[in-house]
Amino acid sequence: MWDFVTIDRHHPVAVLTLNDPGRRNILSSAMVRELGEALDEIEAEPAVRALVVTGAGPAFCAGAELATLERAAEGDFGLIREVYGGFLRVLHSPLPTIAAVNGPAVGAGFNLALACDIRVAAHSARFICRFAELGIFPGGGHTWLLTRAIGHQQAVKSLLFGETWDGAGAHRIGLVTDVFPDGEVVGAAVAIGDTLQGLEPEYVRRLIETLRTAPGITGHADALELEAGHQEWSTGRPAFLAGLARIKDSMTAR
Repeated sequence: MWDFVTIDRHHPVAVLTLNDPGRRNILSSAMVRELGEALDEIEAEPAVRALVVTGAGPAFCAGAELATLERAAEGDFGLIREVYGGFLRVLHSPLPTIAAVNGPAVGAGFNLALACDIRVAAHSARFICRFAELGIFPGGGHTWLLTRAIGHQQAVKSLLFGETWDGAGAHRIGLVTDVFPDGEVVGAAVAIGDTLQGLEPEYVRRLIETLRTAPGITGHADALELEAGHQEWSTGRPAFLAGLARIKDSMTAR
């Protein structure tokens, strides 16, 4: 259906692959547009509970294409804002998202990985900011996303001092949750998503939305109220009644 993205369904998980390996899966205008269209389709499927994002070939995503940066140097910044749309679309997906980083994630491609709720990496993954090297200021909320993921000190090392990480290094600083042999990272990400099979799709979407909102809540009372509405909703669902029945059965069996 698309030239630059593919979808593979492993219900309850959908795998979205950036598919421009000859150009290291750069976030071109066409890629960004197709990524959005593919996500619209995936998110409309009730059976899908999680999204895995990865790249075809040896790279995860090499960021913006050179022509976009050259246009910015000529005074046309609009294309760079268009690139934002690629990773922001993932950031705002109602599905829990898992980045399966199979190779280099550079610049805006690093943002794409940071936009996901969970990141797992292959040993050959590389996380490279490259903004200072190019003399361009970080964009797309990169400073916020990176600091939230790894803290102030590591973000400074990356953005100002050029620190980069492979899969093992990213795991050491908490940028990724797990590291897997090359070729196994997508399957591992799908296996994580598979654990949601028994959960109601709406429950999954409500919980991931709340988890994303929680860091911005300033006090326990606000968190309590936010959760209370969702908890009340959940107590009226068949899944909760089934869970209660299982607990009662297990207690009887004892």
